[in-house]
Amino acid sequence: MKIEHIAMYVNDLEAARDFFVKYLGGSSNGGYHNGKTGFRSYFISFDDGSRLEIMNRPGMDDMRKSAARTGYVHIAFSLGSAERVDELTEKLRKDGYEVISGPRTTGDGYYESCISAFEGNIIELTI
Repeated sequence: MKIEHIAMYVNDLEAARDFFVKYLGGSSNGGYHNGKTGFRSYFISFDDGSRLEIMNRPGMDDMRKSAARTGYVHIAFSLGSAERVDELTEKLRKDGYEVISGPRTTGDGYYESCISAFEGNIIELTI
């Protein structure tokens, strides 16, 4: 069994799509729009076959995103090396994203950094 895709609602659909394409090498489909309901989405595909669906619709709740909450907390991307983690972390920092932690080796042995990306969503970069 494998996870087919993960989905997340976002306020700015194009900004979220551009983040995953620009920084994480994703490839976006042309998008979907249901004119009746206002629902819109993009599927972002990654080299290993994993996919992320980003979605938007009228009337969404946008609750505060505390880092210590129940439910989904972050999406982790494996970059293949510590050097790539360091480089992308620094690029994101220079581009104005908040680096929450790292790069560092965690107590459980991961080399990672965590970024507060678009709309306060946390992206983890790891080897």
